[in-house]
Amino acid sequence: MKTLNLPAADGRIAPFTLGGPRGFDAPKRKFNRVALAAAHVVADPLAVKDPWLEAAIDWDATIAYRRHLWKLGLGVAEAMDTSQRGMGLDWPTALELIRRSIAAARDIPGAVLFSGAGTDQVAPSADMTIDRVIAAYEEQCAAIETLGGRIILMASRALAASAKSPKDYLRVYARVLGQVKEKVIIHWLGDMFDPALAGYWGHRDLDEAMEVCLAMLAANAAKIDGIKISLLDKDKEIAMRRRLPKGVRMYTGDDFNYAELIAGDADGYSDALLGIFDAIAPAASAALAALAGNDQDEFHRILAPTVPLSRHIFRAPTRFYKTGIVFMAWINGHQQHFTMVGGQESTRSIAHFAELFRLADRAGLIADPDLAARRMADLLAVHGVT
Repeated sequence: MKTLNLPAADGRIAPFTLGGPRGFDAPKRKFNRVALAAAHVVADPLAVKDPWLEAAIDWDATIAYRRHLWKLGLGVAEAMDTSQRGMGLDWPTALELIRRSIAAARDIPGAVLFSGAGTDQVAPSADMTIDRVIAAYEEQCAAIETLGGRIILMASRALAASAKSPKDYLRVYARVLGQVKEKVIIHWLGDMFDPALAGYWGHRDLDEAMEVCLAMLAANAAKIDGIKISLLDKDKEIAMRRRLPKGVRMYTGDDFNYAELIAGDADGYSDALLGIFDAIAPAASAALAALAGNDQDEFHRILAPTVPLSRHIFRAPTRFYKTGIVFMAWINGHQQHFTMVGGQESTRSIAHFAELFRLADRAGLIADPDLAARRMADLLAVHGVT
């Protein structure tokens, strides 16, 4: 097996020997949970564009990764924050991504795809009117539905900046949901993922915010498939899950506690819409197949070593987690480079990547140790570690 000299958080360099891949089986049965992976985008490193200013996408590699997820039985949540939406991926490029993914999904029997509709074509401002926020949502929803897509109604920076009270949130969601053709997934993203969303639903206190959100869900339940919450607080998710209107799903977005939330308890369980499922897709697929076969022990045995990996990828500042997701795709051969939209590959340290590499190996998620070792050695060399 390959051995590399990897840096640690204390600055020491220590040898690390890779183990073998876990060899997860392809799913042989239908899952009994809805499982969506929020998918990343592959940048085009050869595009003659300034990466901080313009998004350059390798469309073939990006769509190939979606096919990889569908093959494993996972659905795709498209053009979400994992794809760097609002952090390098603008609305026109996001719409092209959605168009291409919808077209690709038509070739995959049973492929599930939902796409993010937000308000990121307008800049957040306290001077913006609520009617303008509604119009921005309407524009994106209409564009996705025209393409034949299903909608994830993303949290809006513009609404967070301009709302004066919880009533503004209720008004916006009622207006937008009243017009959609099919049931949508609501997305409540915590400010640890996006600081611009602090105070969403009109309250900084999460319990008060949850009351507003639950009122919105109850008033519009006929138009809602489910809600994804990304608060990294399992107790709040469980409390909210138990109060959802009948027929409205809870999609966990908790990248710290997903295993136990998906497994559930006597009162119910969460489905999944997770960025970490992009990085751990083979393990997630195998675990969900085991759960569908009523083998909870195997489900937890597969996912348990992925949780430390996920907690490392999503450590504070959590908004930089996309870098770890793309790193995993690169070392596993799903893309030929470690370059990101907006230059986001620079947001984590080499010590962070070294620990990520160790944790991925322990979880059995390095598919080809020789390839991964070569690529990690290249990254180390760029940082002066040989």
